[in-house]
Amino acid sequence: MSDKDRSVFHTPQGWANKCDGNQQVTSYHETQRQAHDAAHQNLANQGGGELKVMGLDGQIRQKDTIAPAKDPRNTPG
Repeated sequence: MSDKDRSVFHTPQGWANKCDGNQQVTSYHETQRQAHDAAHQNLANQGGGELKVMGLDGQIRQKDTIAPAKDPRNTPG
């Protein structure tokens, strides 16, 4: 895990975009898609990293590696 990695998750304030390791949320959004897009843009601007998207149940439902970071696994997909 890099200090640039980000997570998207649901809160009472809406969908949160947060840098892993930080206590404060970067931004709140009305939809998961908006939070995902904001986190993706943040990572792209910071040189890449891992993006985790959690569902309403708090379980990771999607993981993306944003370039130019290296994918942590060697398998395609």
